[in-house]
Amino acid sequence: MTGIQEVPVHALLTDGTTVRIRQAGPADRAEVQRLYEEMSPQNLRLRFFSLNPASARKAAERVARGDRPGYRGLAAECDGRLVGLAEYEVLPGGSTADISVAVADDWHHLGVATLLLEHLADAARTAGVTAFSADALAENHDVLKVFHDLGLRVTRHFDGPEVHCTVELTEDETYLSAVESRGRLADIASLRPLLRPGTVAVIGAGRRPGSVGRVILRNIHNGSYAGRLFAVHPEAVAVAGVHACRTVADLPQVPDLAVIAVPAAAVAEVAEECGRAGVRGLLVVSAGLDVHQSGALMGACRRHGMRLVGPNCLGLANTEDGVHLDATFAARHPGPGTAGVAVQSGGVGIALLDGLARLGIGVSTFVSLGDKYDVSGNDMLQWWEDDGHTDLALLHLESFGNPRAFSRTARRLARMMPVLTVDAGRSEAGRRAAASHTAAAATPTMTRQALFTQAGITATRTIGELLDTAALLHAQPLPHGTKIAVVSNAGGAGVLAADACVEAGLVVPRLAANLVEELLALLPEGATAANPVDVTAAVGEEQLRACIGLLARHGAVDAVLVSLVPTAVAAATGEDLVRALTSAPGPLARAVVGVLPAQAARVELLPTAGGGSVPAYSDAEDAARALAHAAARADWLACLPGTVPELPAVETGRAKSLTAAFLDGHPEGGWLDPQATAALLDCYGIPQIPWSWARDEDEAAAAAERLAGPDGRVVMKAYWPGLLHKSEQHALHLDLQNPSQVRAAHRDLVTRFGDRMTGVVVQPLAERGTELFAGVVQDEVFGPLVVFGLGGTATELLADHAARLAPLTDLDVHDLLTSPRCSPLLFGYAGSPAADLGGLEQLLHRLSRMASDLPELTEADLNPVLAGPHGVTTLDARVRLVPRHPHDPYLRRLR
Repeated sequence: MTGIQEVPVHALLTDGTTVRIRQAGPADRAEVQRLYEEMSPQNLRLRFFSLNPASARKAAERVARGDRPGYRGLAAECDGRLVGLAEYEVLPGGSTADISVAVADDWHHLGVATLLLEHLADAARTAGVTAFSADALAENHDVLKVFHDLGLRVTRHFDGPEVHCTVELTEDETYLSAVESRGRLADIASLRPLLRPGTVAVIGAGRRPGSVGRVILRNIHNGSYAGRLFAVHPEAVAVAGVHACRTVADLPQVPDLAVIAVPAAAVAEVAEECGRAGVRGLLVVSAGLDVHQSGALMGACRRHGMRLVGPNCLGLANTEDGVHLDATFAARHPGPGTAGVAVQSGGVGIALLDGLARLGIGVSTFVSLGDKYDVSGNDMLQWWEDDGHTDLALLHLESFGNPRAFSRTARRLARMMPVLTVDAGRSEAGRRAAASHTAAAATPTMTRQALFTQAGITATRTIGELLDTAALLHAQPLPHGTKIAVVSNAGGAGVLAADACVEAGLVVPRLAANLVEELLALLPEGATAANPVDVTAAVGEEQLRACIGLLARHGAVDAVLVSLVPTAVAAATGEDLVRALTSAPGPLARAVVGVLPAQAARVELLPTAGGGSVPAYSDAEDAARALAHAAARADWLACLPGTVPELPAVETGRAKSLTAAFLDGHPEGGWLDPQATAALLDCYGIPQIPWSWARDEDEAAAAAERLAGPDGRVVMKAYWPGLLHKSEQHALHLDLQNPSQVRAAHRDLVTRFGDRMTGVVVQPLAERGTELFAGVVQDEVFGPLVVFGLGGTATELLADHAARLAPLTDLDVHDLLTSPRCSPLLFGYAGSPAADLGGLEQLLHRLSRMASDLPELTEADLNPVLAGPHGVTTLDARVRLVPRHPHDPYLRRLR
């Protein structure tokens, strides 16, 4: 990672204050000396173990010597003032560094020291430091607590009044969870001025009735907002009945939230004015900012510690008691409820709000993220996790700033409540031409789906499908399986509903004979109950109610889908079959959904006698997809979180040395040659078929004699830098059975490829087995993606692949092995022997570890991987490296 050695970053303290973290250097001499000289005598003694007046000067001189080998100093500043300093100096041997940390007296207990140490540890790891060493007075409880609470392994050694602490810098789940917890608390604190403001000012609420600012002002004013509301207008004393001031500085009270609805050219100036006044949150609905204007806006926000929603957004709303804030220009106020909604598109936001309103599902918090300069979907997930009001999260995100941090947050929240999203941006239009099989397989859709699957997010393809699923999850218990009973009063409708269930991945099982008998005893003559259950047009309300109740309480199925069409029989007898759907006696253990083809709305929530509701759909396909999503969520919840296993015989240090050596000789990056590829795979214990490199015909013949198996047959593959698809280039010969064939094959390759060819690879002919594909693509945003599926020459044609984001847990590997359509081949399809599943699991874990260790690994292409009952072997591999220094995705920083 480049970290903050080159580029300063902003991060949040525990109270939501923004500080700037940057490298300390010679220009900080005076500020560092001032930091120490302003400390109380007690704090100065705790820092230097004495009250020597020269200590402050010497400390400032150490920083002033600048960035030098083995030294790093990081400064935390706010409004240009240095409020904290952390330093390390590497000790002889190079793996341990002495550290010191100091915080201004009036900035204690805000998390400054902890934040600095997190960033200092990140910089140290990059430099190869594995541990920090620090001495403190035993009475310095604050600094000892800071070390203890970092989440890293700390050992203490007491020596009289002093304590020597050693802090191991290895990142593990305990440390990541500690960082995540600190970040969540700070993030929530920073969002309160936006989402629970005590005072709001609207800037740009003009006199024209249709202006966006005026509409937002009116919505806040008419929406029973519980706080104080002001308008800012250069010429008015009141706007739409709201008291107005000429400038933000003239307001009688500093607003927590300022809504900015001015022309793009004026946004940055207004933001700066807000920042100088002490505003903590900005909502910018203005659109059309150019690069310069955007930079100026963000500069003002970061300088003054303001969180920002937008620009180019619909606004935000919070319906909590005591808030009642509707700072949107939507046509109607969001109804109070428990659904949290965050969208990038204002149009999608309006559609979701309208759809939820039609269903009667109220909203806890709504945020239109717009261009998402600052506040993101990840921020909103953390807010909903803590707000005490939200139990259903709905997202529409077109981009991800930090997918791995998002994944951790979403995975945690999804254990508490359903998290649903519209999978936007599925098109591959404009995607760069694939450089390998792996790159061809790793589509944007696959990458996003991997993120959603691993995080437990329910991803739908359309807004309608999202609302369908939200209705079911809001109203009914989860189906803890995929077995569905289909009930209908018309045979054809029942068949269509059953087809829809099967096509959605559900199962419509044949019911047991005793259950069929019970059902037929309840139903009119002529009914059938094998599943689908045809209750016939003659069914009465009580009969249908009893049928639904029996199925919903029986363990044979996980959910009941009831498809009802209006009939003249029911009309003539006055039977209300829909009422039977919503009035089954007693609590039901299974989800029940209705399909009402005559219903005008796509989905409705029908109230039940017990105060709940039943979702009713106009199309069986919509109902089936919603049930499939609900069943998938239940399955995800039933699985314990996976673990990333420890892998023996991994040589990470040697792998990094090989990578560095290659990039030293190839600054632009490139594909490794066969020798370097094999050496890198060996570092991770990835099994490879024996092979030999040959530069000419004689060496090829000798290699063939040495490597040939009992049947004497070998394979010869041409090589030159940049060769990717050997089969397409006809750059290989298979089944060479004797020395003369080997020599003839080599001459053929030389004749066709000439000086381009730098050598050949000779391998024994592999035994029979299933040809698979495994690879890695390093995504610039999402990180490493591991792809697995059917291999061989048809891997791209058949596109039978699954993918998960690294690092892979044991559950991720299980999903990879079972998700492709070819997976039955691995488990002994049609009596054939099963593949070595343990070997495949190890291969995927080791590939994941390699991708996680080496951010420079841009592509790895193992194809084919031969899997048989006696083992797993890589027959061909390609690896591409490029210079890359990504930042730690879990290091706390604002975008």
